[in-house]
Amino acid sequence: MPERYPGYDVLNKRDTVSWNDKTREVIDSRIGIDPNQHLFFTDEEWPTIRAVCSRIVPQTVARPRPVPLAAMLDEKLHQNSGDGYRHAELPPMRDAWRRGLAALDAEAKARHDRRFHDLGPLQQDDILKAVQEGRVRDQHSWRDLPAKSFFQNRVLHDVVSLYYSHPTSWNEIGYGGPASPRGYVRMNYNRRDPWEAAEAKPGREALARRENARVGRR
Repeated sequence: MPERYPGYDVLNKRDTVSWNDKTREVIDSRIGIDPNQHLFFTDEEWPTIRAVCSRIVPQTVARPRPVPLAAMLDEKLHQNSGDGYRHAELPPMRDAWRRGLAALDAEAKARHDRRFHDLGPLQQDDILKAVQEGRVRDQHSWRDLPAKSFFQNRVLHDVVSLYYSHPTSWNEIGYGGPASPRGYVRMNYNRRDPWEAAEAKPGREALARRENARVGRR
């Protein structure tokens, strides 16, 4: 699949006037997360959540600077950084994740007599789809945790929002990161500031790459 924003790296803006010290501090801490560190999840839970994250947002092995999704979620839960609200049918965030991972493993054992992380990708996808649709077999494990709500309001909500909070995903979508303090000037339709990413049009990929190489120099 061709790059939509070839040659673009939002981190080239780090030392420019596009970002202030607070922005740099936040982004530096985000990209400095150890992908193998877990302070909230137990050693038993860790392979399960890593497998879940890998199926919700698959990332290629050769990808430079992959998003450490499981570690980012672990940090969120360790700090108990909630959303400011909670769906009434779900337990509190940290409890929901602990019970949800245990239920996923129980569901995997009920269907395949193996833990979730020991299954192949297609089997993992089948289980996640069943949870998404509420078609769970191990009713006992899900008795106080509505499967559909857990999938939509915890799994998707947490994993996808964390993914798109990382600079690697910003490069994919041409996002320039926080607009503080520089902001944006060219606000009209189909206009682009020189410090924004250039999208590759068919046959004009080389031009977009040259434009994106200049981001961080302006």
